[in-house]
Amino acid sequence: MLNRNVRERSIAGLAMSAAAVLLLTGCASAGDTSSSSGGTVPDDIDAVAAKWADGEFALSALTRDEKIAEMKWFAEAASALGVSDISVVSETIDPHVYESETLTQAFKELTGISVIHDLIGEGDVIERIQTEIKTRTSIYDGYINDSDLIGTHQRGDYIYPVGELMKDSAITNPGLDIEDYIGTSFTTGSDGVLYQLPDQQFANLYWFRYDWFSDPDIQKQFKDIYGYDLGVPVNWSAYEDIAKFFSTEVNGNGSIDGNKVYGHMDYAQPGPSLQWRFTDAWLSMAGNGDAGEPNGLPVDEWGIRVEECHPAGSSVSRGGDTNGPASVYALQKFLDWFEYAPDTAKGMDFSEAGGVVGQGEIAQQIFWYTVFTASATDPSLPVMNEDGSPKWRMAPSPHGSYWNEGQKLGYQDVGSWTFMNHADENRRAAAWLYAQFVTSKTVDGAKSAKALTFIRQSTLDLQYFTDNAYKYGGLIEFYRSSDRVAWSPTGTNVPDYPTISNLWWQSISKAASGEFTAQEAMNELAAAQDDVMVRLEASNPDANCAVKMNPVQDEQYWIDQPGAPVAKLANEKPMGETQDYDELVKRWASGN
Repeated sequence: MLNRNVRERSIAGLAMSAAAVLLLTGCASAGDTSSSSGGTVPDDIDAVAAKWADGEFALSALTRDEKIAEMKWFAEAASALGVSDISVVSETIDPHVYESETLTQAFKELTGISVIHDLIGEGDVIERIQTEIKTRTSIYDGYINDSDLIGTHQRGDYIYPVGELMKDSAITNPGLDIEDYIGTSFTTGSDGVLYQLPDQQFANLYWFRYDWFSDPDIQKQFKDIYGYDLGVPVNWSAYEDIAKFFSTEVNGNGSIDGNKVYGHMDYAQPGPSLQWRFTDAWLSMAGNGDAGEPNGLPVDEWGIRVEECHPAGSSVSRGGDTNGPASVYALQKFLDWFEYAPDTAKGMDFSEAGGVVGQGEIAQQIFWYTVFTASATDPSLPVMNEDGSPKWRMAPSPHGSYWNEGQKLGYQDVGSWTFMNHADENRRAAAWLYAQFVTSKTVDGAKSAKALTFIRQSTLDLQYFTDNAYKYGGLIEFYRSSDRVAWSPTGTNVPDYPTISNLWWQSISKAASGEFTAQEAMNELAAAQDDVMVRLEASNPDANCAVKMNPVQDEQYWIDQPGAPVAKLANEKPMGETQDYDELVKRWASGN
């Protein structure tokens, strides 16, 4: 289990004063170039590069000579900048720990540039960015923050786009190969500008006990009750049937080998992690919004409508879908399924709930982040086999009854490099070199083997991951398949992610506590989102893809229009549908 601060996305701390943040982070060291005598190419650069090529970076899509040449390029490019130290920041997850502890050392030995790579909570990263925006004073020379902020970034004037940095051949790796990155569609604005460079990427998928689902006796019990095969649920109806079966019906009393088991796991503790439990595509999994990749258009998975690229409304009365029937259905199912989870689940947050599946009592989980893959394969866990393979697997998320082909089916977190307009030019260039280094083909194989947060196709294609795929429960097969494009981060429709995202958990928690019905909670949320966007429209009418709100109309007007929002279905629980996991993997392997 990750500890509480590993994925802390708290937005609540944004009120911290600029002065306090600048003091805490020591911004003088980031913004002051007076002490920077400049990196230097080591006299023994060939030996240094060879040491890393043959050692830590042995696993790579490049040949030995290509790795050495790439590392020598970084050394030469850095020597011209006159910068000896930089400061960057990211959230505390495995790939960034590896960067902070190992890759900073490699970069120092190759370029002479010392990198302070701070690891803090994700909410704190956003807080630092917000402070830089307000003060236009550098705290860090580079940030790794979620591409969820892409809609905010493209509408501001504070970002120095990666696409602009790439135009400078003196500081852009000739082997960068931007087409090799699998997540650049998520870091590109609706204006076509590449704002951020992907650094790590992971998805939320369906998790299940493959050993239990494959047991002939359990399979027979399920089919006798429900009339169809136990397998990976394709729709939410099947997920609900399977949840009920394992919690109450398997072996007559919801137990396996004499131990109580549960057909569902989730969390609902009020707080910021409840926000991304929903904004990370839960509504689109239910069928909210419109078809489109990477995000629904004109209505996205937050229920926000855009007209061309202009956010135009969240409520159904403005053409949005945040409080439409599909969204209310999504929230209601979230609430209903706690009946099949452990009694303690509802009081947990993200970090507390993350490791529960590894304890051996959970049959399936509809919403499971693959960033937990490494921890869920600990050999000491009861969900692991003696040969190092897991007893569990991951598969595509099932979809709700409002979902249609072509709609987004899940979420991917894409932590990405972000640079500021007001930064010192040379220090920003040095941070850009570091960003390219930690995502380079030379480095990416080793980083991916440790963290399993893939960003490059060439790394995914390595024979190493073919040989070791059995250890990762379907992760490699998923990322090599065409299915992965249906999983994407928050898109460009959201004009102010820090402000609007903070509204979600406050409304959702009222439904979880019973204070509000699902409809009341989504009505409150939609109205609050509209209020924020009305203020944005008034305060920044000339922004890139500025907010232009639709007038309020009778909801039926919008329901009668093509696409989202749609009317309430007469039957929200159609027949359950499942698929065989092994056949699914064969389909992935065939490229379909």
